[in-house]
Amino acid sequence: MKYRTIGTDPKTRREVSVLALGTMHFGTATDEATSFAILDRYAAAGGTFIDTSGNYAFWAGTQGGESEELLGRWRRSRGIGEEIVIATKVGARPLAPGTSFVGNAEGLSATVIRESAARSRDRLGVPRLDLLYAHIEDPKVPLAQTVEAFAALVAEGSVGLLGVSNHWAWRVEQARALAAAAGLPGYEVLQYQHSYLRPRTDLPGSLSPDGRQGLLGGDLLSYLRAHRQLTMVGYSPLLKGGYTRQDKLAAPEFAEYAHPGTPARLAALREVAKDAGATVNQVVLAWLIGGDIPIIPLAGASTVTQLDESLAAVDLELTAEQRTMLDAAW
Repeated sequence: MKYRTIGTDPKTRREVSVLALGTMHFGTATDEATSFAILDRYAAAGGTFIDTSGNYAFWAGTQGGESEELLGRWRRSRGIGEEIVIATKVGARPLAPGTSFVGNAEGLSATVIRESAARSRDRLGVPRLDLLYAHIEDPKVPLAQTVEAFAALVAEGSVGLLGVSNHWAWRVEQARALAAAAGLPGYEVLQYQHSYLRPRTDLPGSLSPDGRQGLLGGDLLSYLRAHRQLTMVGYSPLLKGGYTRQDKLAAPEFAEYAHPGTPARLAALREVAKDAGATVNQVVLAWLIGGDIPIIPLAGASTVTQLDESLAAVDLELTAEQRTMLDAAW
């Protein structure tokens, strides 16, 4: 395994593995025995960065919490301590069971942030959340209130690092500027959907007519290039199996990839995979990990075999020529 540092403050920064494990379906679609087997394999391979959320898996007809609860049981049964960094999120929990967060989310008020963080700590069985993300935007709450509420949790020691996901770039910068001006800790880890295929950014999203805030685009890449101390975590790097089952790319949820550039990128990916003696999934992950702006891929797995494929990508070193071929395809 390879590792990198997230965060800048010596009191809260952590060393984490360059491959993160997503646990969205653990405790629901992925049963407990399988989930434990995947977690055990990940930890045995040196993996130290696990991702969840307080609203996983609300789509099962609840308000979420199943993933965190399973992770709490796994931690206790295995005697897991601070060697594993668990990141979770607040803000997107539906207000009632059986509903969606779209237009119906708990939001990012000071009260919600404090109460949701406490629920996550209880479910995970930890005194401090290693990394807490603002999951989605809440334009109804003044940004300063959200910034101050997150900072208060850091000050009291119940949260370590702060992160942000699925926000417009200007909102991220505004929040970080407010924190800096007040001498408060701000967002240091960003989590957005990112993969090798390039998405269209002009399609309306479920939360905004201006597009999907969750896609990593040129504005955020430029922002990361100017702020190298920040960390980007890329979720859905393997497009839910879209690289190996391209019929999935035809699904409505991947409409942003339906453009003439996608076949060229897929052809380059297959050629590099053949040349490297690797799978296309492994090439995607290696491309993310070793890029000029290194991304921590957040890879999910429903079997140990799937996880092993992703773990092998950590040691895959793409040549300069292979990277040039991948980057130039369009």
